Amino acid sequence: MKLSNCKHMLAQAVEGRYAVPQFNINGLEWCKGVLEVCQELRSPVILGTAMAAVKSMGGYRTVVNLVNGLMDDLGITVPVALHLDHGSYDACLTCLDAGYSSVMFDGSKYPFAENLAKTCELVALCNAKDVSVEAEVGTIGSTSSGSVNVGECADPLECGEMAKTGITMLAAGIGNIHGVYPDNWAGLNWEVLAAIKAQIGTLPLTLHGGSGIPGEMLSRAIAQGVGKININTECQIAFMAGAREYFRTGRDKAEKGYFVRNLVETGVNAMKPVLREKIQLFCCEGKG
Repeated sequence: MKLSNCKHMLAQAVEGRYAVPQFNINGLEWCKGVLEVCQELRSPVILGTAMAAVKSMGGYRTVVNLVNGLMDDLGITVPVALHLDHGSYDACLTCLDAGYSSVMFDGSKYPFAENLAKTCELVALCNAKDVSVEAEVGTIGSTSSGSVNVGECADPLECGEMAKTGITMLAAGIGNIHGVYPDNWAGLNWEVLAAIKAQIGTLPLTLHGGSGIPGEMLSRAIAQGVGKININTECQIAFMAGAREYFRTGRDKAEKGYFVRNLVETGVNAMKPVLREKIQLFCCEGKG
């Protein structure tokens, strides 16, 4: 089974009114756990890799070889895309050479005209290698050091222009943020979402910062054309909760408790219920 790009899986998702999960990976055991759950539930999956995570794992070629090796050894048969998350222009080029099947160019920091031009260049390069492309319009907010940056809602007209570049999917700010949502979060902006969809037609929308958004909101977003939902923070929190329990219960002091693989396995197993919950919530079970 070779890596898939996102074109077919997301087109099917939008038509079928479900969403494909993007689970970011942070190492071998993490990736193995994600693949095992997706195979178990017959769900297609997008493995997201942030640039910082790739650096910690050794590099882009290492990640490609890791994912391909796991898919072969585990007998994975569901569609799997290996995707660069919030990548720079240069990182996208590196991924093309390394063997990624999908990239995200985050040009939201540039003036829109420059974002558009760079995206057009990348679409042409990616099409030549059958690699899918995600672009971003309107910055996604984030939480950091106790403060919240709510980002900005995307301009629907700019989204319409970006859709004409031939991208596979579009990330557009609609009030969503990366990280833990604060108690006073206003929620997703449905008016902006509807206006964006009116401009981009059937092009799949992607929802970043899916962790912590109430299930009913996610279901409504899927019904309005969101075909990919990114989940990372909830997996990180679940993994760390499992690790804390490992030490709290003294398992590190039990026989061979000092084996690192036992600690990591505990964290991954604590994360798996989150993966199953999201796949089922996104109505993606059995779609692979």
